[in-house]
Amino acid sequence: MNSLNPTPAVAAVAADPARFAPRVTVATIVERDGVFLFVEERIPDSANPAGFKLRINQPAGHLEPNESLVQAAARETLEETGWQIEITDLVCIDQLHTPDRDFLRFSFAARPLQHFPERDLDVGIVRALWLSPEQLLSQHGSVLRSELVQSSLAAYLSGQRIALHTLGRVVKTEHSRDAKPDAATQ
Repeated sequence: MNSLNPTPAVAAVAADPARFAPRVTVATIVERDGVFLFVEERIPDSANPAGFKLRINQPAGHLEPNESLVQAAARETLEETGWQIEITDLVCIDQLHTPDRDFLRFSFAARPLQHFPERDLDVGIVRALWLSPEQLLSQHGSVLRSELVQSSLAAYLSGQRIALHTLGRVVKTEHSRDAKPDAATQ
């Protein structure tokens, strides 16, 4: 991109660098017998404001307040697929830059534990489906939600794993982020 014509997101950060805050998202790579859990979702179609388009994604969503990344990944997977899972590892952390915003995506490996088929799926989710990597690319490669679907699966398939303890822990404080910490909290 030409530096003289920055995207709206870049222009906003340039005008106020304190404003930059990528959206934190999580995704799970759930394998069962050589196939992987995906969702087919309806997302707004920018070319047709009254319409939607179907996309394939890993179970994924946003981090919510007072939630750990691992909790968010397990929650989103249950909400979008009806599958209760056990998170086993962090696979990768990716940044995605779009014209409108930036995302920081944490992709986790997980093992399926139990399916709740009677559970209503999140709004916008058409169905959960199990696909091999070959089926994903041959049948749905042109409708992936983003390039991160394929790249995080490739990282998983290559054996990339990061221990969950590297994520640290959720720390809650009574201080606002504008307050100056005292010597006892440093």
